[in-house]
Amino acid sequence: MGELARVTAFERAESVIRQLIAERHDRPSLVSDIACRIGAEIIEGIRHPGDDLNSVELARAHATSRTPVREALMLLEMEGLVEIQARRRPRVATFAPQDVRDIYEARSALLELAARSIATHITGANLAILRQHLDSMASSLSDPSTYMWANVAFHIAQTEICGNRYLKRVVDSLLLRTLPLRRLSLSQNGRIYRSYDDHARLVQSYAESDPNLAASIVHNNHMNALAILERLLTSR
Repeated sequence: MGELARVTAFERAESVIRQLIAERHDRPSLVSDIACRIGAEIIEGIRHPGDDLNSVELARAHATSRTPVREALMLLEMEGLVEIQARRRPRVATFAPQDVRDIYEARSALLELAARSIATHITGANLAILRQHLDSMASSLSDPSTYMWANVAFHIAQTEICGNRYLKRVVDSLLLRTLPLRRLSLSQNGRIYRSYDDHARLVQSYAESDPNLAASIVHNNHMNALAILERLLTSR
């Protein structure tokens, strides 16, 4: 897929960040633009955990003053992508193993609830939507970054289909901080294919109106990803 896939993935990263910022933060357009750009660089692995974020260099790169850059970094701190400590330069967020476990256990519990609801109430039209997203995941199995964004689209559709706007709001609040972790886990050998198989079985459980199986698949998918991440993080 080459350069086109990378550009598309980066644009999708910016689009997701922009959507969440618009929903939860009232910021000037310049601040949002800078936050979207830096956030996409973090999610796509262009900037790595622990990397310094020099406000002078960023201001020069975005042809602006340091003030909107600082505001953009503060916004990304609220979303869990940036760390800002007193008297220290901002940096790309790092994740302690316990933080990762807490995030994945919380996300799993929420999406298990959503899966039970979807399996109980899904319509033919909504099942068709999820199958379309599953097809997109299947067509991007050879490219981890493109696959990740197809996976994100699947889960966004799920939370919308679930119909619980409070659940969706909480899941969305975890979305950005999980994306660098999801990218890391999906980059491991064979993980994409296991992920796709889990989602294919999940869609089938919806088609069969089996809420217990759906919740079990979601739980196992999250715990498998968590095990991979804990192994990677503790070995560093």
